[in-house]
Amino acid sequence: MKISYKRLWKLLIDRDLSKGEFRKITGISSATSSKLLHSETVSSDVLLRICTALDCKMEDILEVVPDDEK
Repeated sequence: MKISYKRLWKLLIDRDLSKGEFRKITGISSATSSKLLHSETVSSDVLLRICTALDCKMEDILEVVPDDEK
């Protein structure tokens, strides 16, 4: 199983937020943003900060997908 953050990027588009604005309001680094972009592992603390800053739920920013699905 793998985590996909496509929902996060769609949410940012829907809210008309750039990646720079996203990093600024969440306080995450560009390295962490890159991990999210490439569906790499990030800490639950990062996910909680994102949800708090964007006033959303975890299921609004990520989904678990099977390894063979992209």
